[in-house]
Amino acid sequence: MESYRFIVHGRVQGVFYRKFVAQNLRRLGVQGYVRNLPDGTVEVVVRATEEELPQIEKILYEGSPMSEVESVEMEALDNDDLIYDGFEIRY
Repeated sequence: MESYRFIVHGRVQGVFYRKFVAQNLRRLGVQGYVRNLPDGTVEVVVRATEEELPQIEKILYEGSPMSEVESVEMEALDNDDLIYDGFEIRY
């Protein structure tokens, strides 16, 4: 398993986007977290296999009913040695 960081752009704060992402990624069995960033984007960090990435991206692009995702950037994290206990919303 590898760690990946996604930055989600669009109307993704104040529209239950983090809750939507957390619920769906928990169902998928992915570990990591989602949090708002000061610039209005949302950061999602996951521990996942390459095979799970298309499903994760689909969830991130779908978003909550009130959100409007414009783009999602992804990068692999080289040195993520954190241990995640499930998937959480960070504040």
